[in-house]
Amino acid sequence: MIDGLRKLPEALLFDLDGTLYRGDERVPGADRLVRALEERGVRCWFVTNNSSRTPEEVALHLEAMGIPATPDQVVTSATAAADYVRRTYPEAGVYVIGERGLKMAMAEAVAFVANESGEAAGAEAPDRKVDIVVQGIDREFTYERMTTAVRHILNGAAYIQTNPDRLLPVSGGFLPGAGSLGAAIEAATGVKPIVIGKPSPIIMDYALRLAGAAAERAWVIGDNPHTDLAAARDSGCPSILVLTGLCSRDDWRSRCEAADVTPDAVCAGPDELAELLLPLLDGADQAL
Repeated sequence: MIDGLRKLPEALLFDLDGTLYRGDERVPGADRLVRALEERGVRCWFVTNNSSRTPEEVALHLEAMGIPATPDQVVTSATAAADYVRRTYPEAGVYVIGERGLKMAMAEAVAFVANESGEAAGAEAPDRKVDIVVQGIDREFTYERMTTAVRHILNGAAYIQTNPDRLLPVSGGFLPGAGSLGAAIEAATGVKPIVIGKPSPIIMDYALRLAGAAAERAWVIGDNPHTDLAAARDSGCPSILVLTGLCSRDDWRSRCEAADVTPDAVCAGPDELAELLLPLLDGADQAL
């Protein structure tokens, strides 16, 4: 047994795109693996840098592919950002650049969300200023929105970014990601954002609190050394690399070296991960 995996997991923190599915296509065996783990009492959590969808929408997407999931098992960079803002900036006013998932999460966490012009909306806070700019992926991003964000940041607002991903994988290629939009805002303001999503420990700390698991007993499973495995390394979690997304058998070593990470195990996909994990769990049950 590899040293990092000697302690049986209390929780498994799964990445999503590239790990359990690719777009609308389920990774073969992902449904069987998650179902088998749940049957054995190992809680599965789904941790994604995607800020565009709500936990309810993510869970429905997983369920549609036969992967059992409930909204309370889903951790997005949007919900982690809302938790961070709620704890760090109580009663804040926020200007949001983002989509439905981020806007809904922030609306539940702050005193007010500014309107498109960047002003406090509603009679209850007519004179409130924006304390924070929170920025994620926004596929309707405009020069006007960037101008408003820059104005608030230069006037002293904190700058929070949901995730640093420069590219968003889609069917047939890539789109600019939240990190690309943020690069323009950072260039204009000279202010580096507080990053919430992987590899930041902020989202990992949030996920571990929700899971109620110590870091050394929460295994991280993902396909990206620079985000998933780096987040595990920096949070003290064991990690398993799956070769179902970014990495292949030919290049995973070089990609891990470039990210300065060493996974505790490497599996071709969910079926091979099941072969590693399920006998350990079944053996533990028999020993009780």
